[in-house]
Order: sequence, then structure tokens, then C-alpha cells
Amino acid sequence: MKTEDFSFHLPEELIAQVPADPRDACRLMVLDKTSQAIEHRHFHDLPGILRRGDVLVMNDSRVLPARLLFQHEGKDVELFLLRHDGGSVWYAIGKPEKILQPEKVFSIAPDFQFEVLEIMPDGRRKILFHVPEENLNKLIEHYGHTPLPPYIRNSTSQPEDYQTVYAQHNGSVAAPTAGLHFTQRLLDTLDDIGVKIVFVTLHVGLGTFQPIKEKEVEGHAMHSEIFELTSDAAQELNSAHGEKRRIIAVGTTSVRVLESCFDEKKGFEPRVGETSIYIYPGYRWKCVDGLITNFHLPQSTLLLLTCSFGGKDFILKAYQEAILQRYRFYSFGDAMLIL
Repeated sequence: MKTEDFSFHLPEELIAQVPADPRDACRLMVLDKTSQAIEHRHFHDLPGILRRGDVLVMNDSRVLPARLLFQHEGKDVELFLLRHDGGSVWYAIGKPEKILQPEKVFSIAPDFQFEVLEIMPDGRRKILFHVPEENLNKLIEHYGHTPLPPYIRNSTSQPEDYQTVYAQHNGSVAAPTAGLHFTQRLLDTLDDIGVKIVFVTLHVGLGTFQPIKEKEVEGHAMHSEIFELTSDAAQELNSAHGEKRRIIAVGTTSVRVLESCFDEKKGFEPRVGETSIYIYPGYRWKCVDGLITNFHLPQSTLLLLTCSFGGKDFILKAYQEAILQRYRFYSFGDAMLIL
């Protein structure tokens, strides 16, 4: 498949710069894969669309303030944390790359220093903070900046706008954006009508947001991302699967956990590990019955996954309808439910 076949033109004014207020006031496009029908609703309509016994699977990873800005020998430097590698070791990218070289010590603050241990073939830096692990998160929280995507410019949004209301576990460098639309009130309403909520964790890294650079879809390689499916979550999911209740993934990151942990003979198996699963049209889906997701960038792995689940022609038709109807796109934009 040609990567260029997953392109579309988006007017720049449709790129959302701030979230809806309240969050669940955003629009929701509902797609029926069987009838190919498209319905225009709002996110707060979910309780009237879902049914008792449905299971919503949400990624409870929390976004780190992963952008660290400082000066070195009079030059502005940015370090962007990507992934924790145990202890005080992280993988990161940064600029200017010519400054971030091994055998140097860099000071973000007097009490917050690091060195570059190694430069990986793909340009990532393996770095060691000269800080005990137990103090490191506090320093990152204090000195770091929320890593808003580059297409969000001069936003008046606050850092908490880029966190889901249920975020728990530090580790992501980008938000699992499908979950940004939920309010606590909406979650309470869904609970009242018998919709189950199951949490998984996947720390969003390069694997999710790295663009496809190859001309053919199949040539792209995903970076691995750390995830966890607990035994309690696996038990709840196996119960739903056995009873043929719908399992609806909130976001592509939740999909990656579910499809990585399902065995057709054993069902969902609790796991802590890494996944580099790459889902694009032609993938045989195993366990996901529905998907809540945002409107994604062209030629992105997120759009490919969505096309795989909903059907390429149907999804690209829906995107053109969204543009025609002036939906808001990307991280702070509107949402899509595919059933």
C-alpha cells in the first residue's frame, strides 16, 4: 500500500488550538461499519449510544512535562524525554544535536544535571541524570514543560487540559487524546447506566507519534512502547468477551494493549512489557468491537489503525464529511466512535 493513499487536505483553521469547554461538549461522529451510516452527535450523548454491559477500555497513562529547556555555553538547548530506562537513565531527543554529545555534563539547574551516555543509530540520546531516582520525577515536574504537539501554537490551554481526568501513571510524552473528552460527570453517568470502565496503561512514546517516512506503508517500523494489563483488567475483559459484550477501546493506545494481550485460545492475559504492534489495513482484528478516537494527521500510523478498523474507504469518506461539516481536528479536536 502506498503511504500517499492515506492523505487528505485539511484547512488549517480546522486544527483545534484549545479543547472544548466542557470537555464532553465536543462533537462526536458516530460511524456504523455495517450500514456505512454517519451520524453527527456530541460526546456527552455517549450514555444514549452505548448500552449496559459495554466495556470502555481507557489508557490511564499520565503525560510527563517532558520538554526540558536550558542554556549551555550561551546556547538555547531543548531536551525532550522519551522513555525511562530504569534508575536515572532515560532515552531522549534534543536540539541542537551537535551540542548534546557524550562526555559532557549539562545543567538544567544547579541541582539537576545529566550526561549523554550514548547516541543511538536513530539519533536518540541515552542519558544519565546525576540525580537519585527517587528525586528525579519531582525535578522533571518542576522544571519540565508540557509537550504540546507542534500544530498547537500560542494556545491559551492549561497543562491540565492535556491530561485525561483519570490519568494515574507517569510516563507518556503525548496524551492519549481520545480520553481527553471525558469528564468525571460523564464517567459517573456511564457507570450509572451499567457501562464498565477498565483501565490499561501504555506510555505514549515515539511509536505512536512518529510519522511514516517510507513510500509504502509496510516499510514503516514502530518503536516499542511500555504497557501493562493487570490481572483484574484481564479478568473483566475475559468476562465481557465470553459473554459477547462489546469491548470498546478509547484511543489507539488502548487498542495496542488489547490486541497485544489477547490470545485466541487463552483470551486476555495479564502482561507487563513492550509492544511494537503495527496495525494497518489488512490486519486481522482479534478482540476490539468498537473504537473511540480523534481525527488524525494524514499518513500517520493512527490514521492507518483507524482505517484498518473502520475500512479505508469508509474512514476517508468520513474524514471528508468531517471537513465539510467543520469538525475540529487533532489533539484538542472532536471525536469519532466506530461501531
